Amino acid sequence: MSGTDPKWWTLAAVCLGTFMLLLDITIVNVALPAIQRALHSSFADLQWVVDAYALTLAALLLTAGSLADMFGRRLLWVIGLVTFTAASVACGAAQSPLMLELSRGAQGVGGAIMFSVSLALLANTFHGRDRGVAFGVWGAVTGVAVAIGPIAGGALVSGLSWRYIFFVNLPVGVVAVVLSVTRVIESRDPHARRPDWLGFGLFTVALACLIYGLIESGSIGFGATRAIAFLAAAGVLLAAFLATEMHGEHPMFDLALFRLPTFSGGAIAAFGLSAGVWSVLLYLVLYLQDVLRFSAFQTGLRLLALSGGVLAVSWLAGRLSSKVPVRFLIGPGLALIGVALLLMRGLDAHSGWAHLIPGLVAAGIGAGFVNPPLASTAVGVVQPQRAGMASGINSTFRQVGIATGIALLGTLFSNHLTQAVTARTSGTPLSSSAGAISAGLESGNVGRLVRGVPGRQRGLLELVLRGSFTSGLDEILLVAAIISFVSAALALVLIRSKDFAPAGQRGANPGAAAH
Repeated sequence: MSGTDPKWWTLAAVCLGTFMLLLDITIVNVALPAIQRALHSSFADLQWVVDAYALTLAALLLTAGSLADMFGRRLLWVIGLVTFTAASVACGAAQSPLMLELSRGAQGVGGAIMFSVSLALLANTFHGRDRGVAFGVWGAVTGVAVAIGPIAGGALVSGLSWRYIFFVNLPVGVVAVVLSVTRVIESRDPHARRPDWLGFGLFTVALACLIYGLIESGSIGFGATRAIAFLAAAGVLLAAFLATEMHGEHPMFDLALFRLPTFSGGAIAAFGLSAGVWSVLLYLVLYLQDVLRFSAFQTGLRLLALSGGVLAVSWLAGRLSSKVPVRFLIGPGLALIGVALLLMRGLDAHSGWAHLIPGLVAAGIGAGFVNPPLASTAVGVVQPQRAGMASGINSTFRQVGIATGIALLGTLFSNHLTQAVTARTSGTPLSSSAGAISAGLESGNVGRLVRGVPGRQRGLLELVLRGSFTSGLDEILLVAAIISFVSAALALVLIRSKDFAPAGQRGANPGAAAH
């Protein structure tokens, strides 16, 4: 790395920050059961640990990009780094579920800024052949971060504590901040437009109401007045957001982009990928640790069947993207994920983790085929000056998919779990303990439940616990598979090669390709 050429220092700073950011996303999953036990978290608390991050990330992504264009990309990048690092320390020091959830939300704020600025910094710094090298290195770093996240998280949780999956960000963040402040050159857009604050506010509150309503439905039921009120408020606010975006002078979402079938197909695919396989991951981790009693490290090792597949196939998909119509990568990839989720079904009280292997491998391969072409689909159908918004909208759909997928699947899982425990304990000595068994499964206190019953009933309790959990898991695997298949079908229909055009010809008429 040249000491006189700042562009390689920029690449180092961006890769270091991105590595920390993506590692933390994947590393958290295997730590959730340990967090649940340490902080005595409810099942809803666990959902919020994931969704608080995804919600703030989705809400702020496009606004952060506008602010970076106005006030300076390096400045916003450093603010994002500092916010993410400080929030990571707060997460590690959390003494209650609420403190952790709020700190995760703050991490999402920092993450949104970093996500929105990272590629802009590289694009502004690198040109010509060097730009391809820079994006290749950045892509490799992202792939490695995603792949090693589960095993790194498992090692930290098993060897030290769940708190260190957050504390480890402190030294990395400090180095990235120092590099960014001292070596990265500032840049901004002289024609930048002010952020759409009204759209930002409406979108944020609408998404928060939707997620809160879905998660609350898991504990109080879909028919409860409070759940209905929040879901209805989400619908009204979303309608107001769309109306604002249609008539606003500088909209946060340029709705004209959705007139392009390929752009809409890419957004649906991004949502389906996250709402399907990535949302299920939380419940697979709970199954491996709470039910099968694997340690966090052992769980991370087993999840390499998924993340390793993503890493192994992504390079091939990247090469094929220039030779094969991308819909024949994205559509079949999502369909393969749907098949993979169906392969994971059929679990029962006697199943072992090996039952999941074919599905995990197939899901990794499917996701590997979807990710690279999906990244280029959003920006491949618009003119360069609209690429930032197009990419930001696609990334927002990914985060909305995670947030709503976790909340929806969690609600279905929680409701099914209660019914399954009641049915399996009916007419047995455990019938009077059905409520406590359901609560114990949701709170991760399976070991305490087993130790708390007479020895002669432990075998029966184990069957009830495993059978009820796997029954609920089977249901949400089916729902996630349906989401994946629907997304695959829509991607195949909507994503069209003729919508892509050479850079100089893109976007002359945003709606033209829709006809």
